[in-house]
Amino acid sequence: MKVMPSRLQRCGSALHTVTASDAATHYRQIFDRRTPEQLRTLSHIKRFMERLVGDMEFRKELSNNIDAPRLVSQLHGIELDPIEMLPLWRNTHLKYRFKPECASWPLALMWDDYIREMLRHRDLLRDEGAMTTVNPRFHAWRERQIRRCNCELGVSAASITHPVIAFELSEGCTVGCWFCGLSAGRFKGFFEYSEEHAELWRGVVGIANEMFGSAARTGFCYWATDPMDNPHYDRFLLDYYQITGVLPQTTTAAPLKDPTLTRRVLDLFKQYRTVTNRFSVLSTTHLNQIHSAFSPEELLGVELILQGRGALTEKALVGRARERKKRFKGANKDDVIGAPEGDHTTIACVSGFLVNMLRGRVQLVTPVPGSSRWPLGYRIVGECFFRTLNEFRDGLQRLIDQHMLECLPLDKPISFRRDLQYKSGTGHFHLRSRNMQHRVIDNLGPISVGNLIERGNCTPSELVKRVTSDGKSVLAVADLLDQLYSAGVIAEDLDDR
Repeated sequence: MKVMPSRLQRCGSALHTVTASDAATHYRQIFDRRTPEQLRTLSHIKRFMERLVGDMEFRKELSNNIDAPRLVSQLHGIELDPIEMLPLWRNTHLKYRFKPECASWPLALMWDDYIREMLRHRDLLRDEGAMTTVNPRFHAWRERQIRRCNCELGVSAASITHPVIAFELSEGCTVGCWFCGLSAGRFKGFFEYSEEHAELWRGVVGIANEMFGSAARTGFCYWATDPMDNPHYDRFLLDYYQITGVLPQTTTAAPLKDPTLTRRVLDLFKQYRTVTNRFSVLSTTHLNQIHSAFSPEELLGVELILQGRGALTEKALVGRARERKKRFKGANKDDVIGAPEGDHTTIACVSGFLVNMLRGRVQLVTPVPGSSRWPLGYRIVGECFFRTLNEFRDGLQRLIDQHMLECLPLDKPISFRRDLQYKSGTGHFHLRSRNMQHRVIDNLGPISVGNLIERGNCTPSELVKRVTSDGKSVLAVADLLDQLYSAGVIAEDLDDR
């Protein structure tokens, strides 16, 4: 990365040099390399897709007017011919007739190209969380969580970028979505942007930027909260940009609560353009209101998460949705949550620190499948509280020292993750999850390393002694344990064993 000489930002008394972000650069190029007319066309394709996926009545109207679908799209302010979007219709598993003589689909190809670039941006965001040199212990811990999630979470794992930090600027949420994956509590107030709070906020972000380097750019400012519940939200965002060089993503289910605030946030996007924002759409009525309030062009940089009952998207089986599913199942009733169990079991994305500014609380968290132990779909590894910047810095370092271990604890029993199926073989063993299989060479001694780990009743020190009773291959066994640990197949949470 090249230093941007004009981008020197001051945080407190510390002067930070802000370097270019690969993810932000790629994201800007998605828009900069297209003409205004191409961007306008994309915005109308996007609106068509939002209607197609999120509005059951729109799909019915298209079916009933298959010979003149353009009239249907025009009623919703969509200035394109749906016939040119037929491949995308088919991708929603809808059964429409189409003309076989139509050999090319330029609008569908344009959309596919745009989506591929957005997926590349998502992958760059995941890469931006790397801390190989600036914080090696945190980096190694986060890499283990990424590998574990890829094995454990199923189809949702690919969409998780594992940001290293997230902030809550209020306590609770005013929206109260029935499917809330984080079971957000009642709204109890917000962190005001007073002179004292602003100084603390800038200091906290500055410490994160100092300790985590460019990985701090992956941060964002919501969790079990809605950003629009804080009327000063955009001021916090601007501070974050001035310190890190990247504007955090905004996800809100209340974009119409304070339209002026929402437009200020969208104006920041227009000015700095580093990441897509997101609106959660709670119903078809909500979709209608959002589409009435904002033009297709205004929402090109906003992903609509279509959560209404007629939408084709699936709810994550976690939080309130998980509890609802249990209640309906117990009463032998059908529910609207269509995701098969095990396929989409968390909306959590952070492998790092969750900071609540109002309570002065820091938690070390990482995504896991929703369960009775972790019903919100993330594991709380540890927590601390702070009132001052020194306490915040010390708390982060203490959590890193206590939980981001460089190697397996030698004095604690070692076992495989309990979601893995273990099968021994001759000179090897298999570990299988719902989504992945590992084959491990296991011929280092007369006793199987895999069998001892599967039993879960000996420490790494005891295991090495038993496998290498003649003193041979000690380093080889220790290296195998390190590889299994790094691969994320060893249980790290004793409560989960």
